[in-house]
Amino acid sequence: MIKGPPREGRRAAESASETTELVLPHHANVHGTVLGGVVMHWIDLTAAIVANRHSRRPVVTAAIDEMSFLAPILVGELALLSGRITLVDRSSMEIRVDVESENLLSGERRHTSTAFVTFVALDPVTRRPAPVPPLSFDTDEERAEHARAVERRRLRLERRKAHSREA
Repeated sequence: MIKGPPREGRRAAESASETTELVLPHHANVHGTVLGGVVMHWIDLTAAIVANRHSRRPVVTAAIDEMSFLAPILVGELALLSGRITLVDRSSMEIRVDVESENLLSGERRHTSTAFVTFVALDPVTRRPAPVPPLSFDTDEERAEHARAVERRRLRLERRKAHSREA
C-alpha cells in the first residue's frame, strides 16, 4: 500500500451525488421498462462519482451487493439516483445508491431499488490501492447507516473468503 498524506475526516454530504436519467426506448426491454443492466450501469456511475469525490483519487468498482428490482421504470419516466458514502476502510469505500422512478405527468415517485457498491481508490501513478480520508458523521441516521455498513462489509468478506475456498 502507498503511504499518503494525513487522513482528515470528510463528511458524507461532501461527496453525495444525485443523477437523473430520462428512460428512452433504447434503455428498455420489449415490455417498455428499463433494462436491469442499464439501471446497474447508472448505479455504478453514480457510486463512482461519490467515491471520486470522497477520495479525490481514481477509483474502481470492487463489488456490488445483491441487486433487487422492486418496481419497473417505464419508458418516458425519470430514473432518480441518489448516492452517498456509508463506510470507509483504508482504501475501500461503500456507497449506497437509492433509485426511484418519477412519472413526469403525475409527479408520482416510487422506490425501485437500492444497491451497495464498493469502490477502491487507486494511486494515480502506481495504480495500486491508496488510502482515503476517513468518514465523519453529522447525524444519528448516518451513524446508524455506518453501523449497518460495517455488518455488510463483514458479510461481504465472509462470502469472498468462502468463494475463494471453493475455487
